[in-house]
Amino acid sequence: MKYAYEDLSEDQFEELVVLLCRRLLGMGVQGFAKGVDGGRDAKFVGTAELLPSRAAPWNGTVIVQAKHTNGYNRSFSEGDFYNPDSQNSVIGKELPRIQKLRGAKQLDHYMLFANRRLTGNAESEIRSHLSKTCGIPEASIMLCGLEQLESWLKTFPDVPSLADLDPVDSPLIVSPDDLSEVVQALARHMDGVAATLDVPPTPRTHYETKNKINNMSAEYAKTLRRLYLKETAQVKTFLAAPENTELLEMYESVVEEFQLKIIAKRKDYQFFDEVMNYLFDLLFARDPLLRANKRLTRVMLFYMYWNCDIGESDDAATV
Repeated sequence: MKYAYEDLSEDQFEELVVLLCRRLLGMGVQGFAKGVDGGRDAKFVGTAELLPSRAAPWNGTVIVQAKHTNGYNRSFSEGDFYNPDSQNSVIGKELPRIQKLRGAKQLDHYMLFANRRLTGNAESEIRSHLSKTCGIPEASIMLCGLEQLESWLKTFPDVPSLADLDPVDSPLIVSPDDLSEVVQALARHMDGVAATLDVPPTPRTHYETKNKINNMSAEYAKTLRRLYLKETAQVKTFLAAPENTELLEMYESVVEEFQLKIIAKRKDYQFFDEVMNYLFDLLFARDPLLRANKRLTRVMLFYMYWNCDIGESDDAATV
């Protein structure tokens, strides 16, 4: 389950990190406390349980920092977070504090959590910079982005509930990542393909019946059909192509996530028009590549609905 980390408060994110670190390091992890200079650290003293491995655990004082942002689709490599030539980035502002702790022998190992993407190149560069600037061995530095967070939360699935993070009670938030890749590939495919007549996927609920079941207004449903129906056959053909097996798996992962989130939050929306518009706006706000391919993104969402992959369906009323 993916969580909308940017929609958490800073305190919620810090609590999640502390609970996770207690599993990774040990129950002795002390929660975040505000220091004299305004910085906030969590600390563990002793021999780590799991990091970096059971066979060769860290020993000594581990300082943990959590850096939260409310921005969408952010990364470690952005200039506001890391710029080796600037003291005003998030990392730049933390360096004097890390150096002070290291100089006072109050830091042997360092962990930095952020609700941002972390690529391999950025991880290596930032870890090397921290090591050289603060005199910490690279093996004693660990950077944790969204990818690592998701992996650890799958390993410790009870941690979000301990932090009172319930995806059912959270906003209707979906991840744009896989859909972005599918839409980009579809855009390349459709550049060289002429428009085709729609051949409705089968079996599927009658469109009019589906609209009634989902409480989609007649005018909205008619507009969607007029604007995007002609592309559904191309989408179906594209996803069914043998060379697109991986993209089909991504698509199926997307509709599974969307459908589960929609079911959980359906009561918050009177009309399914609102659900569709909310998803359009959310995806465009969260992913610049989807924003650059707005029409195809709308086509994909319409296809999900038309193909009965999202929204309620009546299995007895199929064509």
